[in-house]
Amino acid sequence: METRTAVLFIIISYFIGSLPTGYLAAKFVKGIDIRTIGSGSIGATNVRRLLGQGWAVFVALVDMLKGALALLLAAHAGTASSPELLALSAFAVVIGHNYPIWLKFKGGKGVATTYGTMFFVWPYNSFAIVLMCGAVWYGVMKASRYVSLASMLSLACMPIFFYMLDAPLAFTLLAAALAALSIFRHRSNIVRLINGNENKVK
Repeated sequence: METRTAVLFIIISYFIGSLPTGYLAAKFVKGIDIRTIGSGSIGATNVRRLLGQGWAVFVALVDMLKGALALLLAAHAGTASSPELLALSAFAVVIGHNYPIWLKFKGGKGVATTYGTMFFVWPYNSFAIVLMCGAVWYGVMKASRYVSLASMLSLACMPIFFYMLDAPLAFTLLAAALAALSIFRHRSNIVRLINGNENKVK
């Protein structure tokens, strides 16, 4: 694939990721800028605080599908033959979600989009890896009732699972980079966890 075409699909991936699902849902349902409540994030967890469980599930699914769509387009365009280019497209879609140009680069924390992206990055092995990470998320969340902790720990396991399955280096590095990005985006949650005042799921 020509460099210009590869760059084009990386840019397309960014704009797919930048669709601010949670922001649009909050505006449509209640006319509220979701960035002004709760954690200030546009992700599903903050949507749940404002709109309830149903809308939170909807936002999470759409955010996952953004990642899936970007990867499927990149694969169809031929980047599937290059793990490096596919990894760059995957990273771009999560960056788009976290730093959307439409909201002055103030977006979500990228957990759902990372899951949707990584699910399709290395079929069929990545299907199993994401499901294992999902099991980690569920176990930690049920034990602690902290969505933020469950999200960070589940994504931290992802590069380990990719490495254990002998994935292409680009995919293992991608998983590590997205885990690090998620932890960075959760830094305020980490402070609250340390101080003991992080919100629990009821």
